[in-house]
Amino acid sequence: MNHAIEHDSPNVFAAGAPVRPYPGHSPLDDGGGAGRKNMQQLIQLRWIAVLGQVVTILSVRYLLGIALPLGWMLSLVLLLAVFNAVSILRLRLRQPVHNRELFAALLLDVLVLTAQLYFSGGISNPFVFLYLLQLTLAAMLLRPWSTWILVASAVSCILFLALSSQPLALAFDHEQGIGSLYVQGLVISFLLNAALIVVFITRISRNLRARDIHLAAMRQQAAEEEHIVRMGLLASGAAHELGTPLSTMAVILGDWQHSPAFSGDAEMKQEIGEMQAQVLRCKSIVNGILLSAGEARGDVLTESTVHTFLEELIEEWRTLRQPRRLVFENRFGEDLPIMSDTALKQMICNVLDNALEASPDWLRVIVSRQDEQLILTVLDGGQGFDADILANLGKPYHSSKGKPGGGLGLFLSMNVARTLGGSITAQNLIYGGASVTLTLPLSAITLDEDTYDAADG
Repeated sequence: MNHAIEHDSPNVFAAGAPVRPYPGHSPLDDGGGAGRKNMQQLIQLRWIAVLGQVVTILSVRYLLGIALPLGWMLSLVLLLAVFNAVSILRLRLRQPVHNRELFAALLLDVLVLTAQLYFSGGISNPFVFLYLLQLTLAAMLLRPWSTWILVASAVSCILFLALSSQPLALAFDHEQGIGSLYVQGLVISFLLNAALIVVFITRISRNLRARDIHLAAMRQQAAEEEHIVRMGLLASGAAHELGTPLSTMAVILGDWQHSPAFSGDAEMKQEIGEMQAQVLRCKSIVNGILLSAGEARGDVLTESTVHTFLEELIEEWRTLRQPRRLVFENRFGEDLPIMSDTALKQMICNVLDNALEASPDWLRVIVSRQDEQLILTVLDGGQGFDADILANLGKPYHSSKGKPGGGLGLFLSMNVARTLGGSITAQNLIYGGASVTLTLPLSAITLDEDTYDAADG
């Protein structure tokens, strides 16, 4: 279905109404937090440890001929593998990973490393420096108190190994240089530590940076939503205050219209009628603010369809705003049942209002559907956006209008779109003018077929 409607002649819906939840809308899932990602890094590192220990133990025993308690040492490797499998199952619960869980995992790694070293030479084993890897990870992942407890544990383990451990039948023949097995072990230990620290610390740092960016975005969103709440309270209070004088003016104008002093004057009667119409329009705007704030009676959510909602909205906006030329192209395709309310209308109308101010002579509105999303694009023939406006799109008080309060309409619209899981983007067109694209997931506004059929029944 493709409709094109062209008119010679659009509206002002008050911006700032609180947004109500829509069917199918769910809050942002933060299941991939930094804690979970860091636990995944520890699991990967532990699999490397399991493989490395198996290869090292078997090589030392059968290639170098050095006696080792294979039963105990392979049992410790099995313990690590089982713990890793349990950790993987833990991650599947899709719950946040806390500091105490990361601490317990690192503490187990330290204890298993201590036990392996105990059976393979103790503090004289070149791989004793692997403690530094565990402590480096702790410094990156854990809270300070947890890190210091792990440091104390590692120091205690080293002292234990120094006091009591099974000696390793390996000659300390340092004079042979790189030909010495002990020196070779030290080199391998250093290379292993360096490689693992660089690889995993880089990954963990990336996870932490991503967490910080996410937290900063959440703080910004909370500040913007608080700003909206304050404006909503201000608008609601103003609406209450304006209700009484508007009602009084409506009564007085009604009396004037029937007064003999004015009824005989055709011009005065016409002006009074125009004043009554404007007062009724003001009352309608005030009622709309109160309705959006949930303080007036009425149907908050209204059943409609995509085609009906958009065509009625465009027609209503055109009648009130009266642009010189408006082209509306409906390329959505098969119609779908939706739920709409004042906030959804306001979001779209704010975008249209901004386009009309930039280009009063011509507007084009295109509605389409792509990948289960509703795409509404508004094009204008104005001068386009300044670079500063595009860089701060949707930020309050960033506007090219040069008047107090400028930029709030688009700011509020973007918050409504974000609450519904959508977005608003803007760009300048090559041939002049600009386009603003509103993208909304259909799941946020549509009714499923069972709900729709039940409503019809």
